Amino acid sequence: MTKVQTVMRKSAVCLLLCALLHAACSSQPKNPGDVYETRNMAESQLDLGNKHADRGDYETALLLLNEARRLAISADDPGLRVRSGLARGNVLFALGRAEEAETGWAAALDEAEKRGDRELTAVCRVHQARGRLLAAILAADDTAAAAQAVRDEVNREMAAVKDRLYTAFAWLVIGLAEKEMGRYGEAEAAVKKSLDIHEKERYLEQAAYDWYLIASFRSPAGNYDAAREALEAAMALDRRVENTYGLATDWRAMGDVFKRAGRGAEAREAYIRAAEIFRAMGNDADAAASEKRAE
Repeated sequence: MTKVQTVMRKSAVCLLLCALLHAACSSQPKNPGDVYETRNMAESQLDLGNKHADRGDYETALLLLNEARRLAISADDPGLRVRSGLARGNVLFALGRAEEAETGWAAALDEAEKRGDRELTAVCRVHQARGRLLAAILAADDTAAAAQAVRDEVNREMAAVKDRLYTAFAWLVIGLAEKEMGRYGEAEAAVKKSLDIHEKERYLEQAAYDWYLIASFRSPAGNYDAAREALEAAMALDRRVENTYGLATDWRAMGDVFKRAGRGAEAREAYIRAAEIFRAMGNDADAAASEKRAE
């Protein structure tokens, strides 16, 4: 074999080897293209944080939402930045850190507007409107006027909201506004639209809260039996999802309803049951407050 033939044979072997390697590589799973690992982790943290917030565990919720926010920033995902910012603002407000909450909601709105996302912009404005309403309620500062302004603003923004869960949230805010104007029938009608969405989508904790709110509309109007029925519906759902905090607040509200109805013994039983549940979950402050109501 000549030197030229040897070189040609080696070249052929190299080409065959490259072809086999290429074939082997071709049989591997295809490159997925887009990667969602960080975004998926952010979504998971966001969902878990919201669940803890729904159950009144705001300190844990804030830790989870801080991580969701960090991951959203890391992935530079505008939608996640907005949604994690809104959720974090809600928890900060619940913890009494209103200025930080408002800053967070404002930052989320700025992000949504820069992105040109009309729906998320509307959702941000609904969150801000809810914050203003709750602040007015806490300050007892002309709540009827604040409620009217909030209801009108949320009604304007509703047309841009397509997501069903955000639509339910908007109806919830409208219901709260109607209540502050003393329009209990209109408040219940609004929250029942939220309830319909939550039940169909099987968000049972949110549906339980809807029933809890409906009870809070019926009781001041003197419809005590109807309020009790709404709370029983809330309890049934909270038991299904083992929402301890929800059950405790349901029983405390039941005590309030019985007290307004002049049924003192039943009110005390309900308050004591609420206290037992609060204490079982380690919430001694609310347990003591419920026991104080039973005196």
